[in-house]
Amino acid sequence: METATPEITERSFTISGKLIDLFQRRTYPAEITVEKGIITAITEIETAPDQYILPGFVDAHIHIESSMLVPTAFAQIAVIHGTVATVSDPHEIANVNGLKGVQYMIDNSKLSQFKFFFGAPSCVPATNFESAGATLDASAVEELLRSPDIWYLSEMMNYPGVLHNDPEVMAKIEAAKRVGKPIDGHAPGLKGDVAARYAAAGISTDHECFTLDEALDKIKAGMHILIREGSAARNYEALADLLRSHPDKVMFCSDDKHPDELLLYHINSLVKRSLNKGYDLYDVLSAACVHPVLHYKLPVGLLREKDAADFIVVNNLENFDILQTYINGQLVAEQGRSLLPDVTAKPINNFHAHKQDAGAFKVKARSAAPVIKVIEAIEGQLITKALQLPAKVEDAYIVSDPDRDILKVAVINRYANAPVAVAFIKNFGLTHGALASTVAHDCHNIISVGVDDDSICAAANALIYHQGGLAVARNSADVTCMPLPVAGLMSLENGYDAAAAYTKLNDITRELGTALHAPFMTLSFMALLVIPSLKLSDKGLFDGEKFEFTSVEI
Repeated sequence: METATPEITERSFTISGKLIDLFQRRTYPAEITVEKGIITAITEIETAPDQYILPGFVDAHIHIESSMLVPTAFAQIAVIHGTVATVSDPHEIANVNGLKGVQYMIDNSKLSQFKFFFGAPSCVPATNFESAGATLDASAVEELLRSPDIWYLSEMMNYPGVLHNDPEVMAKIEAAKRVGKPIDGHAPGLKGDVAARYAAAGISTDHECFTLDEALDKIKAGMHILIREGSAARNYEALADLLRSHPDKVMFCSDDKHPDELLLYHINSLVKRSLNKGYDLYDVLSAACVHPVLHYKLPVGLLREKDAADFIVVNNLENFDILQTYINGQLVAEQGRSLLPDVTAKPINNFHAHKQDAGAFKVKARSAAPVIKVIEAIEGQLITKALQLPAKVEDAYIVSDPDRDILKVAVINRYANAPVAVAFIKNFGLTHGALASTVAHDCHNIISVGVDDDSICAAANALIYHQGGLAVARNSADVTCMPLPVAGLMSLENGYDAAAAYTKLNDITRELGTALHAPFMTLSFMALLVIPSLKLSDKGLFDGEKFEFTSVEI
């Protein structure tokens, strides 16, 4: 194969290859001329090097915070996979630090050539049934939406508020309409007339579909479907056939991507899978490159004359290996190596929890043979099931039962001293020890799951000491922690070092017995009240179907 090295001068360069034109839906040999970061000419030629040139990938919905990396560190890794831009919802840090958190993400992102496009978080806090570090009311959201650094209204998770015309919810939606910015959705399970009512409020996307029928109903209602494949929530297989039936209504997103997986792949993985399944090349690449840019009106080049020179070079259409990534005409990654520099970031936080005692995690049985409500975690999904199972009792207290894989789960308010909320969960598979995390959607309190109170307490206390992070306790005396000093969500390390630390923790979780693909990511969603059906907040066990608290013991 001929080399991909472009002819570069101080102000311009040319590069040749087989250009994939997603608007004309044709591939042809071409020479591209770039001057001052802009494509000034695309010339069809007779022969070209054996490489393909196409627009860069765009992640249509992601929380950068869930990579555990600040934006500049995220960008260093994303570019090696051909990603040039993200539609980024700073909802996570907003729940911890409010407007200061959103501004932190914007300011850090501007230190990178990568193209980050942030939204105004619509639901901070996501519900009134949990303790958050901040509140963004309609006036704060409108202030954000008027900023040129904000591109859309982030996912409207309060779908009951939309359906029932809650004044505060509708004020945020109307604010987005006034400034002409798109409104993202988040409505798991809504179908038929209910989905149509939700979309009619002006909501144009949804990334929470977990069945094809649900997605088709939302498309019928006028919405675009973001096919999500994250570290925990994996909906690609269920929704991929939309690329054949409704290719103009589809985008790709990761939503939440932990650092170990980000090192391996990003949107490029969905492209390769889709091509291997036989979906049309132009439809697949339009979902990965074009549709997010057009929908959100983003200043990202799409390989046309006068566009910004944002494009990638791949070896062939089978392996789809990323040879080079360009942003604004600058080579930012080559042959799997990032060329973006390290950027020094400073921490920001909001953490006031005090050290706990193991006694805080005890659950007194109200009867001699109690039956309890148990959260059933589901691999690859944010949704859970609600089980009713007989409890194991010792000395009048309900305890974990690892023989039946029923473990204790606890949430601790990180913003103030308050009683610990405790419940029970199935499918984590731990045989000893505990996990704990301050990455706990959406309010990011401390969440811990484990076999015994001492280990649960030890893991939680490690995070209280570091004011945020991830922890694994083999027992009460052996705890390994990955500090996350930026809001208890993000590391100050580069992506490679953060991924190595995270991988080390994951390896220890395997020693404790879990078979979950991403146990920390799965744990983080057990406090996500807006996703049915049974979850736990710092205030208690929550029924996501009825949208109200419920008791642990029946």
